[in-house]
Amino acid sequence: MVNRTTPVRSRAWEIAAAVRDPEMPMLTLADLGVLRDVTEDGDRVTVTITPTYSGCPALTEMRADLQRSLTAAGYRDVEVRTVLSPAWSTDWITEDGRRALAEHGVAPPGPAPRRGGPVPLTLLPPSDVVRCPRCGSPATEETSRFGPTACTALRRCTACREPFQHMKEL
Repeated sequence: MVNRTTPVRSRAWEIAAAVRDPEMPMLTLADLGVLRDVTEDGDRVTVTITPTYSGCPALTEMRADLQRSLTAAGYRDVEVRTVLSPAWSTDWITEDGRRALAEHGVAPPGPAPRRGGPVPLTLLPPSDVVRCPRCGSPATEETSRFGPTACTALRRCTACREPFQHMKEL
């Protein structure tokens, strides 16, 4: 079995890892941390992914892009499996992914909250400091809890006055 912790990567892993996220194309599925496992058996490849959340609208496109990429590379039998446990966390985003987000004007998430048991519902915005990806200032404010994707919020830097997205910690 080849997975993300195995140092030697298979050809199928490299192909699957290069597929871009349809909502945040500056990230590959590997850098986003949703690519969990890739196994090869001759021309058969099984890819396991975990969506960022169970209702992720990009999941269908991720699956289709993985199918297309692996089929184009010569794999005749491609299966993409979705697993929800353990649940994806923004902690799974790689350092390369975090750099790519910042380079594209999206503030990367901080550490995900640590909780045991049920996830509490809070209607208050998070109080964490979010640095501006353009000038680095911590003087930013949230303008909308929801951005163009469900996992982002809209913010504005009060130092350089530029608007930006922030990937929320999950």
